[in-house]
Formats: sequence, structure tokens, C-alpha cells
Amino acid sequence: MADSMIDSHLHWCVRQDNIELIQSRVQRSLAEKLVTPCRNTLLHLAASYGSDKVIAYLTEECPSLITRRNRQQDTVLHLAARDGMACLAIKSLITRRNSQNDTVLQLAASEKSALHTIKSLVESNRILTRMANTKGNTPLHDAVIKANREVAIFLASEDPEVAYYNNNNGRSPLYLAVENGNKNGILDDLLNLRAPSQIKREEGDALPKGKSPFHAAIEQRDIGILKKIGEARPDLLRLTDEELGNSLHYASSIGFLEGVQFLLDKFHDGAYETNPEGNYPIHLACKSHSVDVVKEYLDIFPYPKEFLNKKGQNILHVAAESGKGNAISYIIKQDPKLVEQLLNEMDEDGNTPLHLAAGYGKSVAAFVLVRDKRVDSSVVNSENLTPYDLAEQQSKSAEEKFDKANEMDGQHHSKDVYGMKNSTTENSTASTSSQRKVTTLSILYIYSRPKKSLSWHFTVTPGLIISQAKEESKNRIGNLLVVAVLVAGVTFAGGVQLPQLRDNNYSSEHHPESNSTITASRYSSYENHLYGYLFLDLGALSASMVAALILLWASFSDARFIFLAVQVSAFMVFLAIIMMFGAFILSVRIALLESHEVWLRIAITVVAVVFFLVQAFLFLPWILPRSVNHFLQRIILHHFYCLWFFTLFYCWRWLTEILPELPVLKKNDAGVSQEQKSKS
Repeated sequence: MADSMIDSHLHWCVRQDNIELIQSRVQRSLAEKLVTPCRNTLLHLAASYGSDKVIAYLTEECPSLITRRNRQQDTVLHLAARDGMACLAIKSLITRRNSQNDTVLQLAASEKSALHTIKSLVESNRILTRMANTKGNTPLHDAVIKANREVAIFLASEDPEVAYYNNNNGRSPLYLAVENGNKNGILDDLLNLRAPSQIKREEGDALPKGKSPFHAAIEQRDIGILKKIGEARPDLLRLTDEELGNSLHYASSIGFLEGVQFLLDKFHDGAYETNPEGNYPIHLACKSHSVDVVKEYLDIFPYPKEFLNKKGQNILHVAAESGKGNAISYIIKQDPKLVEQLLNEMDEDGNTPLHLAAGYGKSVAAFVLVRDKRVDSSVVNSENLTPYDLAEQQSKSAEEKFDKANEMDGQHHSKDVYGMKNSTTENSTASTSSQRKVTTLSILYIYSRPKKSLSWHFTVTPGLIISQAKEESKNRIGNLLVVAVLVAGVTFAGGVQLPQLRDNNYSSEHHPESNSTITASRYSSYENHLYGYLFLDLGALSASMVAALILLWASFSDARFIFLAVQVSAFMVFLAIIMMFGAFILSVRIALLESHEVWLRIAITVVAVVFFLVQAFLFLPWILPRSVNHFLQRIILHHFYCLWFFTLFYCWRWLTEILPELPVLKKNDAGVSQEQKSKS
């Protein structure tokens, strides 16, 4: 027969705890078929509303309803424990059959199976308290979640082991009581039950798996509850989680210093246990941000070399892989005899701590390690790679991934807003990872790049093929031609102005025969400057015109002539620029011959010399052979890059570490000044 829906009137009768109306409206055979849309039976409704009379009637007349489940797999005991409105109802559910013991025994005797019937009754009562819903919660779970203290105490006293049963999230009622902050004192009551932490199974007693109440106290960083559980149930310290390990693993991983100190005192052996990943608690401490926790372990265990995880990694390996530069800085400052054994130790893959920092793009960790002179940056791992090789490899792969992410973002640009947000987030993550790996490569390039022989520096990179060289030469021809024409135009204009300049300086008021203020030496100086100006101006014009003609000739000649033409033209343009600059300086000196300001002459001379050297330095790569130019670029750019990198690096550290603390200091200063004003 199909199930029938409970109508509103019958629902009202259950809520009013009216047995007479229910008996008149519901036949005994139909009571088991009546349900709500959520598959709640009449007994479910009675338990949720605390209708004790209806509960007693239905459990007596329809005992099969006790174990019936609704759509969420809740039994009647789940609803009663969750709503907390009928402690008496719960007790009647647990003890119903015990109150009818005489009748049951009489029936059992008539059937000659009394022992079997009694066992079935005990198992029935026990199963009811242990039945879980779709979330894996037993009735005790729901009672603790809703902070129904009376219900929770009764359920736990009937079946103490249920306090350690885990739901689908790995949380037991005892864990939930800690997570709720010992609300209504439920945690104290559960701890006072002294239920054994071992669960009895057919294959033997075993510790329950999942998160222990210690994990909950550690997660909330509540040292008070942690000490309370430790004093009441120290045996719970041995409970482990499949993911988090024991309580000492978890406290170390989140950097809970007070918890670590307490657990090392009460659960010292836990420091020698490994978690599912094969790490000891001291390894997890090095992964956290708390240097104080690392210090605590090293004070108690001054032999860190003995702690190797399943990958053969010591604490420096783990800290370097996690990028914890502060932890590394503290460790390497300890006893040199202990630290030197860790710095260059290899794991199972032959990686040193510097290898891991380089391979995972941890720039701060790599920076701290590579600056230590005891670290050997030339060690190769099992793949015959140095830390610099790994960083270079990771940088290239990161660049490729970032480029692919940009291409995919462009292809999916027309997607909806949510798709664009996800794409933007992925690109931002890829960009951050790429920047870290490139920064790591930069650090290792400065401190530990491979040393090259002198002959290698003078060797032209063979990757430049002929077609690329032609294209590069054509670009140079265009640039040089523009510069040559500009120089020719400027020098031509200077030459045209020369007669006017000479006429002005040979006027009657400046002639030595008509003006006694001009001496013979000044006139001689003027003549020398003028001849020099003429020579340099004419030389610059001629050199630039020759360079322009050579470049035009090269554009229409054989390709093999282009390379030579570019070299010669570059030298001619360089010579023309230098001569033009010299002509300009001489013209300025001619204008200042009658000036009595010595400091002005000195200043102009210094500026002329400085910028002459700058021009020569900047134009030098154009006229030098490619091999020499290649060598000079490596030497000069290396030092310039180092200076620029460290400027940015320390500015970044200042902005992220020092600057955020400045407003706090200002507030404190303001508070102190206000206190002083109030006192005055």
C-alpha cells in the first residue's frame, strides 16, 4: 500500500498531543503509512513537538516507526534531540521496551527464545542512538550542535562511545562541543562521563579516526579548553586525524605557540610521530609563519639533522620549499656545527635546500640561502641541475604558461561576467607565480650564475642567423641615415653663419688697432678658436655626408656589403657627432672671450668634458666589433642590473614590512601626546 500524506487537521492533533482524536482518525494499520512531504512520520512530528502522549501511544502501537527515517535519513531520535523540546520523549524512546520487559519475557518464554529476544532488545536500543543521517550525524551530534545539554547528557550516558563517533566531516560530538566553545557546559559533562576513547569492534578495539577534540581547541587557539581536555582526558592526545596528523602536528602547522608548549610537555612522544605526508611536527613548524615555534622545537630538540621526512628532507628543505625566509634566517644563525650539516644536505632527489627554493620560485628563501657563504650553489641534483639551472628552467616554463593564459583569455574575451572574473583570477595567479620565479632567477643570476670563460664572452651567439642579421642591418641603416642627415644640416647651418660671425668680431670697435681694451693675446685666442670651429664644423659636415652616401650606396648594393657599410658609416656618424659637439663648444668659448667670469668658463669646460665622455660611451657599441660589444654589454649591464634590482627589492621590503607599521606608531604617539595634555 502506498504512503499517504498527513493532512493539516491530523498535524494539528499531533501538535496538541491529543491521543483521542488521533485514535478516532487513524487506524492502527494506516499509522505507518502516513508521512509528510519530507517523509516524516507521525512519530517524527510528535518527537519534534514534544508530544509525549502521542509518542507513548505510537511506540506501543507501531514500534516499527522508531527506526523509520525521513528524506534526510533522520530517525525520530534525531528530531527530538535537535529540537530539544521533549527530553521525556527521548527517554521513552530509549527505555520503551525495557518498561515492557515482563510482557516481552512472557512472549519469549512461550516461544522458547528468551536469550535471543533480550539480545535483540539491547541491540535495538543501542542501534537507535548510533543511527546516522545523511550528514553522518547521530542524535548526540544534533543535541550538541543545538546545545541541548539535558538531551546530550542523557544520550551520552546511555551510549558513551557515541561521543567519539565521527560524522561525514570527521567531527565527533566531543569535537563539536569544543568547537561550540563549551556552550552550556556540554564539554564538561561529556568529559566527566569518562567514556573509553577506544571503540569496541569485532576485529578488536581501535582508536576512532578523525579530528580529536584537541584539534578543535587548537583550531580556535583556546589554551584554556586545551588544558581542560588534557587534564580530564590525557588519553585523547593519542587520537590522530587522517589529514592533520596528531594534535602536535596541527598546533605546529598553524603556529600556535602556547599549544605547542603545552603539548610538548604533556605529549612529548608526539614529536617523534609523522603525519600522513611523512613530516614530523618540527617540519610543519618550519612551514608556518611562527619563528617562535621553530625556536621552541630547537630548544627542546637540538639535533635537527635527525628529523628527516619520507622524502629525506631536513627542516631547511621544508622551510625553503615553503618559502619561509624568516625561519631559514633563524635556523642558519644557530650553532654552526649543527647548521652546516643541513645547508648542503641532499634529499632523495639530490636537491639541497637552495635547489627547492629555486625550483619552487621562493625568492626570499633563495635570497637568504644564497647569501650564506657556507651554501654550495654549484651542487647538482640527480638530474644534473644546479639551483641556477632549476630557476632558469622554472622561469621559462612560467613565462610559457603566462603567455598561454593570456592567449586563452583573449580567445574567451566574449564570455559572461563570471567567466571573465575566473579568467582574470587565473591570470593574476599565473602572473604572481611568474614574477616570483623570475625574481628568484634574478637573485641566483647575481650570486650564483655559472662562471664563463673569457673566450666565451668574445664569442658571438650563433643563434643570429643571416636573415636576422640582414634585418638588423637594414634597421641600423635607416637610423644612421637619419642621424647623418641631421648632423649635416646642423653643420651646414653653422658654416653659413661663419662669415657673419667673423664680420661681427672684426668690427671697428673690437679691432685691436681701434680699441685698446682688446689685447694681442685675446685676439690670438679668438683666431685659434675660430679656426678650430671652422675645422670641426667642416669635418662634421664632411663625415656625415660621407656616411649618408655610404648608407645610400649600401641600400642598393650586394647584401654582403651591408655589414661593412654599417660599420664604416657608424664610425663616420660617431666622428661627425663628436666634431659637431666640439664645434659647438668652441662657438660658446668664442662668445665668452670677453667675459670676466672664470667660474662660468670652468663650468662650461667641465660640462663639455663630461658629456663628451657620455656620448663616446653611448656610441661605443656602434663602432666596436660584435664580439667585443657582446663582452662589454655583459659586464656593464650586469652591474647596472644588480644596482637596479637591489634598489627595487629593498624598496619592496620597506613598503611591505616597515611602512604598514608607521600608522600604528603615529597613533601611539598621538595617544601619548593626548595623555600628556590631559595630565597637564
